[in-house]
Amino acid sequence: MNADVIIIGAGLSGLACALSLRERGLEPLIVEAADGVGGRVRTDQREGFQLDRGFQVLQTWYPQARELLDYDRLDLRAFYPGALVRTQGRLHRVSDVWRKPTRLPEMLLSPIGTLSDKLTLLGLRRRCLRGDLEALYGRPESTAIERLRALGFSTRMIESFFKPFFSGVFFEPDLDVSSRTFEFVFRAFALGDTALPARGMGEIPAQLAARLPSHAIRLGAKVERVAQTHVHLQSGERLKARAVVIATEAKETARLLHQPFSGPPGRGTTCFYFGAHHAPIQGPYLVLNGEGRGRINSMLFPSNLSEYYAPPGRSLITVNVHGTDDNPDALETRIRSELYPWMGEQVRDWRRIAVYRLPTALTAQHPPVPYPGAQALRRTQWVWSCGEYQSAPSIQWALHSGRRAGVEVAAALEDAAVGHPSDRKHPTH
Repeated sequence: MNADVIIIGAGLSGLACALSLRERGLEPLIVEAADGVGGRVRTDQREGFQLDRGFQVLQTWYPQARELLDYDRLDLRAFYPGALVRTQGRLHRVSDVWRKPTRLPEMLLSPIGTLSDKLTLLGLRRRCLRGDLEALYGRPESTAIERLRALGFSTRMIESFFKPFFSGVFFEPDLDVSSRTFEFVFRAFALGDTALPARGMGEIPAQLAARLPSHAIRLGAKVERVAQTHVHLQSGERLKARAVVIATEAKETARLLHQPFSGPPGRGTTCFYFGAHHAPIQGPYLVLNGEGRGRINSMLFPSNLSEYYAPPGRSLITVNVHGTDDNPDALETRIRSELYPWMGEQVRDWRRIAVYRLPTALTAQHPPVPYPGAQALRRTQWVWSCGEYQSAPSIQWALHSGRRAGVEVAAALEDAAVGHPSDRKHPTH
């Protein structure tokens, strides 16, 4: 295939970049080292179970996702807007009362935080919804934990709700993340559903890839090096295009750019999948550990949301833990012992289906975090890079970065074709 642009990496950014280029009349070629598209957003099939590669969800409010994805075809299954929090030896439901107003009396009586906390939550919500995203990322910045304390939330509210809930988003147990990133994520939870595609998160990149011609994606094609507009594969093949976009993870991008890796550190998580005869809790709930001790961060039951996640007569249970340093067998023993007081004897009958250890599941989000839509993507005259790692980790910013790279590349090639190269700025959606 003759390609105008070679894109290295078939993750969400690379796929979004390819679609953006095709919208502008250019022919992209994606080369991907793995055996499938999606990067970290993949779903494996094992023993009749669907296993997402680690705990992942789609926030339906994400503007870029709404533009690029067909939600109806994904058959999205939403979580309950809130969570079940284990604290003081019991499970307590926390609800988004703006979306579940009938839960207001229950929330007012809940031991998760004080009445003052619940009033302060209203102020936090108003703050997070105010202004556009560029304004949100332009606000004075601290860490999330500092912002919560400054707003007046009690220690009980922070320890029993904010830490277990949002540390499961950022993989930062102490919420040492940018207050801007925290407010962006809070806005996403407030304005849309948290959902899973019925047939797994891998359906998201699969849907994007299906919009490209089959010859536009080459799998199993590991890139050895990039030299100007030439891409050398490990197989010895050399590809040439008018421009190159590197849409790989941070370390691989640095290698291909012949630069030392100096990006932020990764944040890891370990995800256990268990098969059971039935789920210990019915309903589309996320369960959080608000006890302030133990290794478990959260658990959920994907087959409660979608019957496709487990074979008939079985249920899928997910348990998430921060970090990846523990031996999986020893860690499994530990989490079973923690779960026994929660769920009783049935825990002994759960059978481990798989464990995913993801040491760089996300990049750290320590301050300062600038507006992700303003990150420079152009690396050399005809080489660009894109990906969430250089802005903010989320499906929103992965798609945004890829689409913006496509816009910039197309504009540069157009300028070159008419002999008027420029560094004009282009809309970033």
